[in-house]
Amino acid sequence: MKSTNTSRLLKAMIIVTAFGVMTANANIANAATKTITCYKGTVVKKVTTAKCPTGYSTKKPVAPVATKAAVKPSTPAAPASSKSVPYNATFTGTVAGSVTASDLQVTVKGDGKGDVAGLDTLAGSGSASGCDSFADSGTLSGAGNSLKFEVKSTSKACGDATAGDNMALTGDLIITGGTGKYVGATGTLKVKGAFVLKSTTEGSNFTSNFTATITGTITTK
Repeated sequence: MKSTNTSRLLKAMIIVTAFGVMTANANIANAATKTITCYKGTVVKKVTTAKCPTGYSTKKPVAPVATKAAVKPSTPAAPASSKSVPYNATFTGTVAGSVTASDLQVTVKGDGKGDVAGLDTLAGSGSASGCDSFADSGTLSGAGNSLKFEVKSTSKACGDATAGDNMALTGDLIITGGTGKYVGATGTLKVKGAFVLKSTTEGSNFTSNFTATITGTITTK
């Protein structure tokens, strides 16, 4: 009886051991054929090895949160291009003046003809000191618009050497702005004029006719 029990026990142990070996082998085989998913950035790779290749991970990367596109600032409108307006006019009118001990004070008014760019009325006032300089300021106006100017300091009002009462005016008019369509206008106009100085006596007043030609270019905004 003892030997029979021992034999049965040995058989049972052999069967258990064999089953354990078979189970272990099955687990190893299953581990060897198991597929895992590996990630590397946007690259996805499926492998049957126990772990991912170097540089890969089984952790799926989190997709970046979409951000709102930056709003581009609006492009400011380009400033309107400037425009050049030619000016060429001949004026006739009157000059009223007074003679002082140091200079000649005059006021000028006239109407223009020619390519006057809608500016056909001249008005100004100034003073002349001998033939050295002529200082003046005035306006050219018409059709609801006006052009302001200052006479450049190098301008002159000189008497004719052959007839001392004939005065010649030459110089530049510096545009300083305007109204209507000439707001912000700039440019330089040349002036040539003449009038008769009827008296050179200190304290005397006079009125005479004058003519003037004004030419140049007006730059508008």
